[in-house]
Amino acid sequence: MKNIKTILPVLFLFISFSGLSQTATKYEQKNEIHYYSDTERKQDAYLNERCVLDIYYPKNKKDFSTIVWFHGGGLKAGEKEIPEALKNNDVAVIGVNYRLYPNVKAPIYIEDAAAAVAWAFQNIQKYGGNPEKIFISGHSAGGYLASMVGLDKKYLEKHGIDANQIAGLIPFSGHTITHFTVREERGIKGEQPVIDELAPLYHVRSDAPPLLMITGDRELELLGRYEENAYMYRMMKVVGHKETQLMELDGYDHGMVYPALPLLLKEVKRISSQNED
Repeated sequence: MKNIKTILPVLFLFISFSGLSQTATKYEQKNEIHYYSDTERKQDAYLNERCVLDIYYPKNKKDFSTIVWFHGGGLKAGEKEIPEALKNNDVAVIGVNYRLYPNVKAPIYIEDAAAAVAWAFQNIQKYGGNPEKIFISGHSAGGYLASMVGLDKKYLEKHGIDANQIAGLIPFSGHTITHFTVREERGIKGEQPVIDELAPLYHVRSDAPPLLMITGDRELELLGRYEENAYMYRMMKVVGHKETQLMELDGYDHGMVYPALPLLLKEVKRISSQNED
């Protein structure tokens, strides 16, 4: 007992000083960053207005992961956001604005999304992040954009980036068929499914980044949204993709963002940990 009594105060002091030496993570947010060049901005007033992003990042950490987040709104509405549940989790979050219908039409939305992702790859090291740990996510129209940028490699190739450098794709309730607004541009009703080069399903491939699709309850979701994601899951498996997952959130409708955000963070942590091994 005498030895234990001697050790305990020393141990207590060691733990106390160790705790004091650990610096709490500090975060900073920078807003309204343009992700197109000055030349492109001068040529297009609407591009200059809409094509901006916000970045929230750990200020005193290095090598952190980054989530590029695209807002929803049917490609017709919505504003960039940093979801509260993603804050203070040792990751950076980039909220992106992009041009909207009817001011622009496809594939401009996807080109803007790709330009924002390219900005992340080209700049995240300046903030302390690791360009090998960039994840793309978003809800609804944002999920569609995330999938298109990650699966159709031509959009990032314009910026000298291989889409396979993306660490993971995590679309929330996103179209995998051609988006209903793109169909509207062509005079096609929303109930008429189309799969063409503007559909993520058109670009299934075995070498794509890890893919986690999350939807609401199939009985509560928008028309056919779960089923088209389920078809995407099956076709990715058919072509030999090894890391495709599909999660259905029972009891939640299309507005399933809040319960899905912890799943996003868990997937980011899982893949980031693998990449460190």
